[in-house]
Formats: sequence, structure tokens, C-alpha cells
Amino acid sequence: MKIWIATGGTGGHVYPALSVATELASRGHKITISCDGRVREMVRRGAPSGAHIAHIWASGVGAKSRLKQIWALAKIGVSSMALVLRFMVFRPERVVAFGGYASVPAVFAAHVWRVPTFLHEQNAAIGRANKFAMRWVKTLMTSFPNVSGIPSTGTRVVYTGLPVRADFLAASNSPLSGAGRLLVTGGSLGAQILDDVVPTAIAAMKNKKIFVTHQTRPENVERLQRFYAENKIRANVLSFIHDMAGAIVGADLVIGRSGASTVVELETVGRPAILVPLNINPDQAANAASFAKTGGGFAIEQSKFSPRWLTATLSELFDNPSRLEKMAQKAYVENNAVSIIADVVTK
Repeated sequence: MKIWIATGGTGGHVYPALSVATELASRGHKITISCDGRVREMVRRGAPSGAHIAHIWASGVGAKSRLKQIWALAKIGVSSMALVLRFMVFRPERVVAFGGYASVPAVFAAHVWRVPTFLHEQNAAIGRANKFAMRWVKTLMTSFPNVSGIPSTGTRVVYTGLPVRADFLAASNSPLSGAGRLLVTGGSLGAQILDDVVPTAIAAMKNKKIFVTHQTRPENVERLQRFYAENKIRANVLSFIHDMAGAIVGADLVIGRSGASTVVELETVGRPAILVPLNINPDQAANAASFAKTGGGFAIEQSKFSPRWLTATLSELFDNPSRLEKMAQKAYVENNAVSIIADVVTK
């Protein structure tokens, strides 16, 4: 079967797409992956052997400038027409899109040629690009059991989960160390609110018998190292974590943002967390709320994330290891997303 996989312009879209592409290729299907220039090298390095890569002309439409928005929409329109012509010659039997505006042209071209199309939504609230593309899609696959904002288009909705990297799957449902280890991570660029609140909150704890791994911006490393040392807090401060799966496995509690990949990685490993959604991103708020609903952790608005609240919360959790263990059990969600998505698409 010829299967076209369309991915967006960020790693959060690309990694799940590559995981599914690899699974489908292993089942003997012929794979083509389309992407824009932002992730071209990432796709090239991770694509399964024998897969073709199609480059399209597209970018996000989130710019504040009206002119840039019009230009982005024009690029998507041109790419859509180009793929309509390409599909006339190379007619895929399935199209699988993983969100983002860069995946819209393939969805539109598939609609024109009546190719069965499957769209994956990462977040617990449907994104703008996917909401726009759903008018041409028969099956929507979701990372979370409940997703808000899905328009009433008659589209079939299937909960599949979100594919994660193999190192997270290998650590699935691993036990807590019980050594009082805290991981603080704000993503690749760090998060200033975490740098401001977390060290101050830990310094105010009566029991400081915890070890902190704190990922931050490069310019903040020295300042945080000095603060932790002056307050006699055992800590490892670094600007980048190369082995994030290992860092999460080694933690008894995680404090971080709530992007879809982060939340599903926590669920896959089974780790309690305090999630502070980016305050300008409704998707992250929905993801955090979904995670907290399981009992695996807390979702707290950035405006309410204060040192006083965090001191009390950390003290209560680390003074009661059995509660952390129960939260870890509730956080765990079995992840078979890759095989489920491959089955949905091929059946």
C-alpha cells in the first residue's frame, strides 16, 4: 500500500510521524513523508529506509503581522495545488497527517482525489490547523481520551494515544527511586517562571533532603548554581538534557510545562508532575487539565504558581513518599499508539 505521511513544522509533529512511518514501512508499505524546510533535516535523518521525502512550501500562520499571515496562507495554497497535481500521477492509497499548517496541503489534495485521510491531534484541545483541515477528513485520531473544540463535521474520532520515542517506551511504568529526586524542566529554552519560583520554594522548605535536576536557559545556569549552593541544596543545573527519558525515569516528581509530548512521556513512564501551562497556550492548559484529572499530578496556572504554594506542596509530597507512589500509578497510561495508529490506517 502507498501511504503518504504529512507532518508539521516542529519536532512535536515530526517524531510521532516518523515513529508511525517506521512501523508502516516494517509492515511492507511504501512510504512518502512530506514536510517543509524547517524540519527537513530532522525528517531526512529519521525516515525509515526506502521512504521518499517530499518537500513542500509552507509555514505557520501564527505571525502577528497581517502581511505575514497572508503570505503564509498563500504558500499553503500554492503547495496545495502542487500536491493536487502530484497526486494525479502518484496516487497514494492513504494519507496520514500529523497536524500543523504544513500538513494541510496533503489533506486537501487527498480530499480532491478522494483518498482516505487520517488526521492526528496531539493536544487535548484541537489546534487551529487541524480544526481547519477536519472538513476534509473522515477519521480524527487523538492523543487524549477527551479533546475539546472538535467541530461537528461527522468525522469519526478514535483515541489512539501519541507515539513517543523508543527510550520512553523502554522505561514504561518504571518504579520510583524513592530517593527524593526532583526534575525541573521548561523545555529546550527553559522557563523563566520555573527559574524564579522553584529555587525560592525549595530554599523555604524545612526538609531539604531532595536532589534537584534543573534545566534552564544557558544564561541562567551560573545564577541558579550559586543560589542552590548558598542554600545548601543538592542540585545539578544544566542548560540541556540529552537523555530526557533517563532524567524522567530518575525523578520522583517532575515540574514542567505541558506540551502534548511532555505529558504523554510522563504518562508512558508513569511519573507524578506539577504542570505549569504556558499562559498564552490554551492547548497546554487542556493537556495539563487532562493529566491532573487522572490524579497523577497538579495543573496550576502560571499566575497562581507562587513560591509559598510550591513550598507547601513539595513539603507535603516529599514527606509522604507513599502519596508520590500512588500518583505515579495514576499517572501511568499504557502507550501502544504506534501500532494502534498503524492498524487504524491500514484497516
